[in-house]
Amino acid sequence: MTRATDAVKTRHLNMLADYRDGLYRQPQLRQLFFELTMRCNERCLHCGSRCGDVSSEELGAEVYRDLIDKVKRDFSPLPMLCITGGEPLLRKEIYDIMGYASSQGFVWGMTTNGTLIDDTAAGKLYDAGMKTVSVSVDGLEASHDAFRRTPGGYRAAIEGVKALAKHSFNHIQVTTVVTHKTIGELDALFEIMLELPVRSWRVINLEPIGRARSLEGYMLTPDDYVKMFTFIRDKRREGYPVEYGCSHYLGLSFEREVRNWYFICSAGIYTASILANGDIAACLDIERRPETIQGNVLRDDFTQVWKDRFGLFRQPLSEKNEKCSKCASARFCAGGAHHSWDYDENRPLVCFDGVLF
Repeated sequence: MTRATDAVKTRHLNMLADYRDGLYRQPQLRQLFFELTMRCNERCLHCGSRCGDVSSEELGAEVYRDLIDKVKRDFSPLPMLCITGGEPLLRKEIYDIMGYASSQGFVWGMTTNGTLIDDTAAGKLYDAGMKTVSVSVDGLEASHDAFRRTPGGYRAAIEGVKALAKHSFNHIQVTTVVTHKTIGELDALFEIMLELPVRSWRVINLEPIGRARSLEGYMLTPDDYVKMFTFIRDKRREGYPVEYGCSHYLGLSFEREVRNWYFICSAGIYTASILANGDIAACLDIERRPETIQGNVLRDDFTQVWKDRFGLFRQPLSEKNEKCSKCASARFCAGGAHHSWDYDENRPLVCFDGVLF
């Protein structure tokens, strides 16, 4: 990196830090997540929400329609609706709920394991107005199926991507969670992605959340992180649509190199979520505990909750930890991502100081 590039990035990051401070005071709802169910037909080793073959509280379709009406009345511009689970396609009402949202002017997308998408499901999603979709492919076939504890899951996901493409979806993304066991598969996966009808490939690291906190031998090592970020940066420089997710401050060497802009945790300032039971939260990956839950749509006014609560998310996490507050990168990092924060010990579970910078 040249000194000139370093200076430009530092100027941008300072501007973004000022902008983030403004968002703490005046947040903007840009993404609203609907967790339609906690049920899932896969039992992934890393699931942050511990989904799977579980009993799940689920809001009725009429509750979603009322909420959609309320958000339309109270927010302008309308936030994008991001649909997830569990596996959202296990909710039979998804087409009715999201078709109604589309009819009211909302743009919506979905995160899915892809295994339930055939030509019929893809057609229904098209008719319901879905604009974007992210399908999970977490390694080559054997690795993917083992990681997701679903024999045949890899092939079903690939067929799901192809079915979506047949119905003119042109915003198909594949998301891959990289682990220590699959870091060596990136080059082979890249060749597979080149053959799939996808618009982008999102490569992210395994996070120490949910079930993954008890896994041994899966977390990336410092060398693995450098390899993954270098891989993404090199592919982007070659013009390929490979990108890292929104998580974590990466230092001057990798910020703006592996995604389209710089790090900012959007939880509670851009992003809110409605959990399957109606609880109001920020990012769905954040640990679910009393202080991170801000209310419930069955008893609270969502708009007022967004305006008056979320205080936990509208201040730098770095202020809660002495080491973070004294870090030279604190202004840019602000303590990192809320989903990877240890709320018991008030410390980040992921920090790249000493690894990437």
